[in-house]
Amino acid sequence: MAQVPGLEAVDWSRPWLAPWRAIGEPLATCADRHGLVDALNAAAPAGAPRFVHQHHLPAGEPYEAFIARTGSVPTRANVHDFFNGLAWLRHPALKRRLNELQAAQIAAAPRGASRGAVRDALTLFDENAALLQGPAPLVDALRRRDWHALFVTQRAAWTDVRLELFGHALLEKLVRPRAAITAHAWVVPQGVEAPGAWSAASLTPAGLAAKPFLPLPVLGVPGWWGPNEALDFYGDATVFRVAQKQTAARGPLF
Repeated sequence: MAQVPGLEAVDWSRPWLAPWRAIGEPLATCADRHGLVDALNAAAPAGAPRFVHQHHLPAGEPYEAFIARTGSVPTRANVHDFFNGLAWLRHPALKRRLNELQAAQIAAAPRGASRGAVRDALTLFDENAALLQGPAPLVDALRRRDWHALFVTQRAAWTDVRLELFGHALLEKLVRPRAAITAHAWVVPQGVEAPGAWSAASLTPAGLAAKPFLPLPVLGVPGWWGPNEALDFYGDATVFRVAQKQTAARGPLF
């Protein structure tokens, strides 16, 4: 039996896994032989958090608070936690910043209080964010949810886009791709050389509470998914949803 069930289904040739492959593929092989926790600890550089089995998390203690208190990441033998551990290896500064903010929100909240907008946004970033750098007209089209401009009219402009999927739940969902999978895109300014480090420095509670994400159906990205070569792919309104005010003003896009 595989040490990490489902990991064998990960296809490292997928375009969205290109930034992760150099670390992720050998990590997957090691995890299959020795278990995920041991594989992550063997791959972790000096100063990285330690990975521990899930049973080390005390009952009743929030996951994020435990990481902040102990410097250890509780980890289960599944694909979700594989990608979470991989994110800690590839983007340690960003993962630490997310954890720092989560732990601060937990500590400041009255007992029994609801999560609130900042914690919800932190969870969305951690689980489902994509780091996007692109030309201004393309980013503007995404802000408007003008899918025809984004993916058809400006299709050639995607050669100038830098896009990395960060959220570990997002990467897990894409093990079995389907058109409706949508990322929460976090826009990184053009010219930034290290989007992960820039994002870590830029995350603030106020900024997160302002709902900074843009919805991006990731399998619409040119070159990422064969079916989107047929331009009627973008006519599926259940996936490529147009803002209500645009629908009223412009009518159907296709």
